[in-house]
Amino acid sequence: MEELQKAYEARAKKINKVEELKALRTPKEAFEQLEYYALNGYDSISQEDKDYFLKCFGIYDKNSTTPQKFMLRVRVSGGHLNAKQARVLGLIAQEFGQDYIDITTRAQVEFRFLDIKDFPTIFQKMQSVGISSYQTGVDNFRNILNDPLDSYGFDNILPSQELLLALESKFLRNYEWISALPRKFNTAITGSISNRCNVFGHDCSFVLAQKNGLYGYNMYLGGKVGKIAKSADIFLSSAFEVEKAYDSIIDIFKRFGFRDNRNKNRLGFLIEAVGMEEIARAIRENAGIDFATAGETMTKLDFNDPDHGRVQLRDGSFALHMVVAGGIFSGSDLVAVADASEKFGNAEIRFDVEQSLYILGVKDVEALLKESIFEKYKSVDSVYKNHLIACAGSQHCPFGVIENKSDAIKMAEYLEKKVPIFDARVRMYWSGCVKGCGLHGLGDIGFEGCKVKIDGEMEGAVNISIGGKLTSEGVEGYTVVKSAPLKYANFYVESLMVEYRKHKGAFESFEEFNERILKLYTPAAIGFIMKLGAYLREKNIDIEIGFSDRVNSGKNEEFELFEIGRKIYYKLSNKEPYSAYERFTNALKSEKLQDIRELTLGVDENLALMCERILETKEQNRAVVFSEVAQFISLF
Repeated sequence: MEELQKAYEARAKKINKVEELKALRTPKEAFEQLEYYALNGYDSISQEDKDYFLKCFGIYDKNSTTPQKFMLRVRVSGGHLNAKQARVLGLIAQEFGQDYIDITTRAQVEFRFLDIKDFPTIFQKMQSVGISSYQTGVDNFRNILNDPLDSYGFDNILPSQELLLALESKFLRNYEWISALPRKFNTAITGSISNRCNVFGHDCSFVLAQKNGLYGYNMYLGGKVGKIAKSADIFLSSAFEVEKAYDSIIDIFKRFGFRDNRNKNRLGFLIEAVGMEEIARAIRENAGIDFATAGETMTKLDFNDPDHGRVQLRDGSFALHMVVAGGIFSGSDLVAVADASEKFGNAEIRFDVEQSLYILGVKDVEALLKESIFEKYKSVDSVYKNHLIACAGSQHCPFGVIENKSDAIKMAEYLEKKVPIFDARVRMYWSGCVKGCGLHGLGDIGFEGCKVKIDGEMEGAVNISIGGKLTSEGVEGYTVVKSAPLKYANFYVESLMVEYRKHKGAFESFEEFNERILKLYTPAAIGFIMKLGAYLREKNIDIEIGFSDRVNSGKNEEFELFEIGRKIYYKLSNKEPYSAYERFTNALKSEKLQDIRELTLGVDENLALMCERILETKEQNRAVVFSEVAQFISLF
């Protein structure tokens, strides 16, 4: 592992401030102070414990948003929870946390508004049902994800929860590993052909695979928010091999992971420094096993459970899905779910990465749907809420630059009214800032919170992306609109949804629509058409300029712009701007563009000016990129 050592030494000349902070004390010492802090109040807590050490146990100081109150992140291994555990968590939220719960994208829960005096009692209650918040923050192994229908679903080939717990047991509550890593480390495992756990978005993933007639797991490494994991070209044919490979990679990361710039300390940066081949070689050497090369990855399907609301399980019962838009839940709701799971199901509950949940083992689905909890939360909601993710946002997170959850729900409800769509699927993922906790890069439509200046004042905005995928090995989306003010973003997305509804085939998902039609266009063209549609509706101009599955511009922005200019001119005047064309310009160079104002009485002046810039007779004077004419259709 000489190359790893060289890479480590090259960046070992300095350490970051968090590493300096770690040297002051151990997490164990901080946790042992919890009783003292509980007795003596908020002001007795040392600054280093608030800043770092208590986060090792999921305890986050939220003084900046809720004075002298804390958030507690609770580990729910694989998202698997039984009714007894769920009831205890619900009662904790009721008694200590203003009845508030967030379901997270790591299939766990967060309590808020907690007082330091209550933590010893809270931990005792959680421990009584085998629930922990250990290592759910900072430089630790975070909650391991798994398919929520593991061992129950027809599409589950290799039940993996027992293996997940074996991996977890290596580090959980083990002080040799608490805060020992250079940065956080996310893990996922799935033995299913459907990707219900965003399996390619983690530092380390074990993904269902087949080789030489054997089922096992391919190992993927280096994923994180904003980056898809890549194959390590390793196939693991048994639980024993998975454990040995995991032991090896976490040891490598602990020993050689960078500890200087925290923004570049995740496992992916170590892989970039030495290459995946070297990492794979080191994994084999460190494990003392010459693991086979990768087989065929079998986890290739998106999951559509929320679109049907129920999934038949192997034993003939059903998993009934519950849509929790943005993950905004409550302790009372969780108690009600626990009660329902015991009355109608097998007392098993599962969280998923889209901040929603399943009740398993349901035999009488219709009877369960009549329960009051399903009056509040639907089994099948609108296409805009079935797959909606929204991270905490500025209301609860110091990094958030927009409220996010409320923004996501407002947009979903706006689109429900303006563009109702059925037999469809669209995943709308919202992150309140660039950190991307809402997985915006993987959404069909992703929203990343930012700020924009309007009339001299800073306002909340979003960067809008499309094209993220969970299927196959996952794909990051691409930006189509930058810095869209929140008060206008709804209108831009409305344009996109109008086009989706108009063009989609039967049961065609937005992902399939994107692959079939939107990928024929440049991102700039897509963003421009979204803005143009919003402008036309705002001005009550009854023309449509949308997308087509017959495009010959070759994703050349200059050609796309000329074609859109032609369409606008024709639809406003019922006359072609030029009599003949040679590719994407006028064939007769002596022919002059007639002023559209002469052809159409009362034509919108901005559109007239835009047509002039796009279709100017002298080709060298034309606008050739969309940014040159965007100001003509600006809503602000």
